Amino acid sequence: QDDIDAYKTQNQFLNSEIHQVTRLWTSVAENEKALLMKCACLQARNCQMESKYLTVLRKLQEAVPGLPNSYAELVKNLIQEALQWDVKEEAEEALSFQLNTALCPSSEYDEYGFMTVPDYEIEDWKLLAKIQALEIKSNKLRSQEIVEKPLRDRWNSIGELNPSAELKSLIRSGIPAEHRQRVWRWMVSRHCSPVPGHYQRLLEQSRSTEHPACRQIELDLPRTLTNNKHFSSPTSQLIPKLRRVLLAFSWHNPAIGYCQGLNRLAAVALLVLEDEERAFWCLVYIVENLMPADYYSDTLITSQVDQRVFKDFLSEKLPRLMAHFEQYRIDVSLITFNWFLVAFVDSLVSDILLRVWDAFLYEGTKVVFRYALAIFKYNEEEILRIHDSVEIYQYLRFFTRMITDGRKLMNIAFNDLNPFPMKLLRNRRSMHREELEAELCQLEQIKAAYVKERAEQGP
Repeated sequence: QDDIDAYKTQNQFLNSEIHQVTRLWTSVAENEKALLMKCACLQARNCQMESKYLTVLRKLQEAVPGLPNSYAELVKNLIQEALQWDVKEEAEEALSFQLNTALCPSSEYDEYGFMTVPDYEIEDWKLLAKIQALEIKSNKLRSQEIVEKPLRDRWNSIGELNPSAELKSLIRSGIPAEHRQRVWRWMVSRHCSPVPGHYQRLLEQSRSTEHPACRQIELDLPRTLTNNKHFSSPTSQLIPKLRRVLLAFSWHNPAIGYCQGLNRLAAVALLVLEDEERAFWCLVYIVENLMPADYYSDTLITSQVDQRVFKDFLSEKLPRLMAHFEQYRIDVSLITFNWFLVAFVDSLVSDILLRVWDAFLYEGTKVVFRYALAIFKYNEEEILRIHDSVEIYQYLRFFTRMITDGRKLMNIAFNDLNPFPMKLLRNRRSMHREELEAELCQLEQIKAAYVKERAEQGP
């Protein structure tokens, strides 16, 4: 009996110790998490301070021509020193074990191979690139616990994918990188079922017969996603895959063959889906299902129609900005035409671009209109402060790459711009297509009359 009592006492003591150790471990884990988040917040604040400092340097850089030589040299040295700062910090390396590395980039490339700090050729823009990288990093660090973690938890809880209002909301918020490939495959297969053996037959055809578009494809390959390490070199592994995808599509859809811009669409599909046949079907899905007919035809007639529709929406949603453009005779289609043709590829930073594509692949071209309007809304006040047509065009050439807050842009696109009914978009497209076709017909008649007149006059 004494032995039993002794064992009971010992067991109670050990259980008490285990309970105490568990409480201590839980407390330490919670404290560690709190410290990590505090460190992330401090790092975000540090990024903000660095960004503000670089912004001040940029303002001084603009004023250099009017400064004495000694001050001009000092500003130049400070800028060179700032550009040589290593974005990586010891605190970040410690955090990388605990926080998702995609939210704390410690590399010059992100998980898809895009440069985290753009390599602008123009010297004056290098400082802007540095500011941009710091702002993006700061936004990601600040949103880690409040936004990104709950969003990831919701995605992790999703099993089989089925269309729903909840899924639509989640996709609009952005698909985490670890789920993006699976969701994109599902979105493509819903509307464009791969035909077994079709892609291989197209490849055989492209090997046996040279397509008329082959030369243009070869010219465009080196121009594709030059800010991505998987395409920046002629020896990159994805270049041959991209070539095969584009040639296969040229044979698959002879009405289009190849159109400049398809290379960018296919390249993004390759980066995410990591399989050239799936990338091919993704391209087919975008061109033949998501985009209206004739978007990539020789005349690009539907692309032209969409530019007219967009100007209508810009006048209605952002009347002050449109009036400003009209005052300085700015034709926004010179900027926005390419946005629509390639769904913002090479216009937005990679993180925001892929979030746009998430919604675009699920909802269609209405998303492109929403984000195009949101981009102008995001920068509206800055544009309104410019009172020179040349300066406005110069600003519009690069201003999309200065957008760093993807959450803010998303809220503008899907909340501030409501309502945005699809019925209205269809009606506007129909109206402007009739007008454009009538104009083109009139031009053809004028051309025919001119040719006839010249023929009658003789040599």
